[in-house]
Amino acid sequence: MNETLHSWMPLWIPIIVVVVTQLIKIIIEIPQNGFQWRNMNSYGGMPSTHTALCVSMTTMIGLTAGWSSPLFALASVVSIITIRDAVGIRWELGYHGQILNHLIHLLPAEKRKTFPQHLIERLGHTPLEAFAGGVVGAILTIIIYALVN
Repeated sequence: MNETLHSWMPLWIPIIVVVVTQLIKIIIEIPQNGFQWRNMNSYGGMPSTHTALCVSMTTMIGLTAGWSSPLFALASVVSIITIRDAVGIRWELGYHGQILNHLIHLLPAEKRKTFPQHLIERLGHTPLEAFAGGVVGAILTIIIYALVN
């Protein structure tokens, strides 16, 4: 394989994983919401693209730098923090958005105008969505890496 192309693998394989994961998410949501391009850049949903990206990058580092390297350990910790935030903090923010939207809706029309039209309610992930994203991220990374290596 071309040496320059090979040196870029740790970057472009996770990018491919993100695009594929978002496409999977769009396909899964078509029966419920129809096809919407805006879902290509949406938060939440099945599978978690954030988790797929983190796991893909961590897997790439394990495959290229070694599973016992300090870089793999660092990537693992950053991935755990990111996934934890997606399942915890961002999930809670989405729940808060639901509650605030409900409360805003109860206000008189004049008061309602001073608040946003609609807060985003789907920001985080369920543990199952994060787990699925991790599985997709790891499997796609290993398959693509094996195909191009």
